[in-house]
Amino acid sequence: MVVVEGATLATFVTGPITMIVFGVVLNIVGLGIFCWVLFRLAVYALPFFAGVTAGIYSIEVGAGPFGAIVIGFAAAGLTLAAGRYAFSVARSPFVRLVIGLLFAVPAARAGYDVTLAFTHIGVPSEWWREAFAVLGAITIGGTAWARMSIVGNPVRREVVLRRSHLGCPWGQRPRAGDSQAPSSVRLGSAG
Repeated sequence: MVVVEGATLATFVTGPITMIVFGVVLNIVGLGIFCWVLFRLAVYALPFFAGVTAGIYSIEVGAGPFGAIVIGFAAAGLTLAAGRYAFSVARSPFVRLVIGLLFAVPAARAGYDVTLAFTHIGVPSEWWREAFAVLGAITIGGTAWARMSIVGNPVRREVVLRRSHLGCPWGQRPRAGDSQAPSSVRLGSAG
């Protein structure tokens, strides 16, 4: 056996095949995490746009960097809260459709751009890149639509209208089983 000074030992861990396998596995994990983040944050495309727009405008009018960050976060939060509230209380399907599209269309655009950027890595044909980008836009937009629609069903009108007995004196409140009582009291929820 000959010992050479400064020689490194070749082990299984430093072998080229092992490094290629680790590289492929870590690339797949990284792409998976990135796609998960993209799908998870798709509904926030419109609030992000509103926050960035408000922040840039506030810098232009002299609010400074700290003020722009605060105004941007406030605008983004307000946009998200107002959109979710409006979607949850809207009873008209048309109004819910418009509010949902306000959130889904920017998410679809972001999905198109991200998918197109990813396809530039490994797809040589321009037509296939566009096809994958359109498929990504539809998928991301649909995900944003689904996440927006699980906010909640519209508030039922009968719950709001049948609270007339709350102003009655305690002795005159309707009881469970009373035929004149609202349906929530007739079912036995009177206190």
